[in-house]
Parts: sequence; C-alpha cells; structure tokens
Amino acid sequence: MTEPFEDIPVRHDMQTLAFYNIENLFDLENNRNTNDNDFLPGSVKKWTLKRYDNKLRKLGFAISNIGRRETGKHPAIVGLAEVENAKVLQDLIASKHLVNYNYDYVHFDSLDERGIDVAMLYDSTIFEVSHTETFTITLTDEDGSPDYTRDILLVSGVLDGEKVHVIINHWSSRREGQKETEFKRLASSKKVSEIISSLKVENEAAKIMVLGDFNDTPQNDSLKRLTDEFGLFNPFETLRSFTRGTVKHKRQWYIFDQILISTNYFKSSKDEFEFFKADIFDEAFLKLFNGPFKGAPFRTYVGKKYKGGYSDHFPVYAILKK
Repeated sequence: MTEPFEDIPVRHDMQTLAFYNIENLFDLENNRNTNDNDFLPGSVKKWTLKRYDNKLRKLGFAISNIGRRETGKHPAIVGLAEVENAKVLQDLIASKHLVNYNYDYVHFDSLDERGIDVAMLYDSTIFEVSHTETFTITLTDEDGSPDYTRDILLVSGVLDGEKVHVIINHWSSRREGQKETEFKRLASSKKVSEIISSLKVENEAAKIMVLGDFNDTPQNDSLKRLTDEFGLFNPFETLRSFTRGTVKHKRQWYIFDQILISTNYFKSSKDEFEFFKADIFDEAFLKLFNGPFKGAPFRTYVGKKYKGGYSDHFPVYAILKK
C-alpha cells in the first residue's frame, strides 16, 4: 500500500481530529475476565498472528491518511472504539504506517462485557495530556442485573498551544432493537451532559469536542439533547444521505460515528483554532469494490467468516484551522 495523498503540502496551520470504530481489535491472548473467546487462534474465527498483523497494518494505513488530503499529514488526535487493551494499542502505534508519527495513547479498562474499550491516540509532539478520567454508565437489564457497557473517556490537554477537552464515546448498540435500547443511549447522553457542565463550571469558554460511535444518528434525541441544551455543533447533521454513512445495515446507510464541537470554534481569533470542515473518511480503499455490497465498509469479519478488511465502520474527522 502506498500513501494515497503523498504529494499534498503539509499545512502547519491545520490539525485533524478523528474517530474510528476499528471493529474488534483483540490480541491473541485469552483474557479470563472478558468474552474474547472468538478472537483466539483456536476459535471458530481462527484469529491468528498473521490476521492480527494484517489488521494492524491496514488500520495503521487508514489512520495515517485521515485528513491527509486537506492537511498533508496524519491526524493529531484519534479516538478509537472496540479496543481490547493497552497491548493492542502499543502494537498499533508500532505498526508499519504509524511507527514514525510519535503516537502515544490514553486507555483505561472498562467493565464492558465484551472486553472492548474506547481509547485515544495522539501525536505527542502536537498534543500534551494534562488530565484523563473515565465515567461509567450505570445500567441494569430487565432482571435487575448490571449491564456493563463502555466507559466514557475524557482527555484534557494542550493541542498545538490551545487547551482542549476531548470526550470519547461508544454508546450501547441497537442489537435488541432501537426503541428497546434507547434508554441506554439516553443515559450515556446524560453522562456527557454532566461532563460538559462540570467543564463549563471550571471555564465557561472551555473548548470541547465530543466524538464517538453513538449508535444513534444526529436526528435522535440522545444527540439532539447535546446540540440543543449545550450549544454543541454537529457537522454530521448535514452529511446524511441515501448514498453515504459510516455504517451500512440491511442496505441502509447510517451516520452513527460523529464529532460534535463547542460553538466557540466559530469565534475567530487569529491565534486560536477555528472549525474548518468535517467529513466521513470513506476513501475507495476502505470499501468493498465488487459484489452485492459494493461500496460498504470492507470488514475484517462478516459473522465468523474472515474477509481481511479494515472495519465495519468508516472513520470520521474534523479539521481545525488557525
């Protein structure tokens, strides 16, 4: 694989912030505390070192190119979903296409039943971490037993000289039905609201970015609450169409992966970042190029069948400009 945008000049006045659900990045070790049995060499999915290395290389290639068309360089910050542990992050940043980019990571293990967490990669020459914190969503199943989901991750720090707060999410899925599971995503939305409120108590002008796989679209109540009550801007509201999205389910596109930003990214000052643009990173190399699902994300697995692709989601990104 070669860099698809290699001759684009580097823009030092721009930085890319991305989010990518990387579809079950598991290592090869058996973790007794999580349900990772599908992702072992002897499992039905035959998750081998060769397949793991192939996925790391492909994900690294995709991540290194997000925003490159506009900025000529790799993203400064990348929120991730479906990460098993710190080891897979170490392996990812040491992989062929990322090893030269000074990436470091923030990760905490959550109580998620599948053993997948959110995390954040950052170029340590551009972003300096000052505070990290996780927030647990308290949910219960119908029988009253706890339902463990991914924690929300807050990372505060200085991006190229400017203090920012990044809130990374992977909200509960719609697997048991959209309406049946809506209360779980509303609970996560409420927790994000609380995090934003506490940041604004400390600094009313806090610059905040909320990114994630929300398993809801920009039009759903869980996300409308954040835009309406907290004055966040969601650039993905206007990207909805019948022919584009971040995930495809039953031949229909959905924008579940989004980046929301506080509206002070529109108040210009010459030495501060402004919002420049946001988009879905759905380049041709990330898509199936033939067959009945042509144009859909090129996945690693479909059920138990190995396909050797990247992920079942496309990444999303926002570009900030000084």
